[in-house]
Amino acid sequence: MKRLAIAATAALALATAAQADTKIGMITTLSGGGSHLGIDVRDGFMLAIAQSGRTDIEVMIEDDARKPDVAKTISDKFVQRDNVDILTGIIWSNLAMAVVPSVTRGGTFYISPNAGPSPLAGAMCNENYFNVAWQNNDLHAAMGAYMKDAGVEKPFILAPNYPAGTDALTGFKSTFGEPEREIFTQLGQTDYAAEIAQIRASGADSVFFFLPGGMGISFMKQYAASGVDLPVYGPAFSFDEVILGAVGDAALGVFNTSQWAYDLDNPTNAAFVESFRAEYGRTPTLYASQGFDTANLILSALEVAEPSDADAFRAALEAANFDSVRGDFAFNSNHHPVQDILVRQVVAGDGKPTNQLVGVAVEDHRDAYAAECNM
Repeated sequence: MKRLAIAATAALALATAAQADTKIGMITTLSGGGSHLGIDVRDGFMLAIAQSGRTDIEVMIEDDARKPDVAKTISDKFVQRDNVDILTGIIWSNLAMAVVPSVTRGGTFYISPNAGPSPLAGAMCNENYFNVAWQNNDLHAAMGAYMKDAGVEKPFILAPNYPAGTDALTGFKSTFGEPEREIFTQLGQTDYAAEIAQIRASGADSVFFFLPGGMGISFMKQYAASGVDLPVYGPAFSFDEVILGAVGDAALGVFNTSQWAYDLDNPTNAAFVESFRAEYGRTPTLYASQGFDTANLILSALEVAEPSDADAFRAALEAANFDSVRGDFAFNSNHHPVQDILVRQVVAGDGKPTNQLVGVAVEDHRDAYAAECNM
């Protein structure tokens, strides 16, 4: 009997230890157009987990192929079969809208390292949803303000027709006002001849575009080849280091807004950039910085409570007691960041164009939807 009791106690201890491990399910885009966004989020996230030295965290990673139905299938499996404590990783807002509302209502925490669609910041906010990156409007609103202050009068603005694209142009117009012309393109589009012809004929004095991933590469190459010489502005999503490597000198001189820059002067950021380059052999993009911050937010909360103690874990997330690569970091009442939005300019780097920090476009920016969040 005593031997059985000892065996049973040991089995219970092992089961308790296994249950205490934190399971994180990462759903992100690792193939097809825009895959470098998901790869950088993943790599930044896993760098922080490795640096933490913790062995009680299991991260399961799957590719959503940029398809909402695939993302939903993966999330169902992670939640229902694998019993994950936390979900993260989604890049695209249409995928976030397919996954986040149901999982957070069901009690699973979702910590966004990227997509920030307006409904989730406003009327559909949830106590279990946190966004570490931004709300979709934010970088575009900051650029609208910057361009207005710079004396731009008649911009031609364009974005893909999906939630982040509509949020982008809404954000831009919220600070700039009405543009000379506004159009939406197809998500995943690669041929922009018709749009560039419209720009040429529009009478605009500038171009603002949001075309993340491969869309931005295609547009900038075709725009440079077209001979249209209007100055170009945009968010960092259209001018990250991977896109600049593909576009080359055609992007020189472009101003773009970001909540992060690799040359942002603080010790946490300097250490992150150095360690990311050493680990992966490339300069991190803003997506990598967002993945890194997301992991470190989660790690900071795990120092206080387990996700099974939902109220305590949620309070620890809200406290955001971690060193961000952005410097100061805090959450607004709707669990979206309060943060400075920066301006960067594309300059000739060491062998290829790169972003250089210019200054601050907007200080302590709060997204426009927090008032709609009844949380």
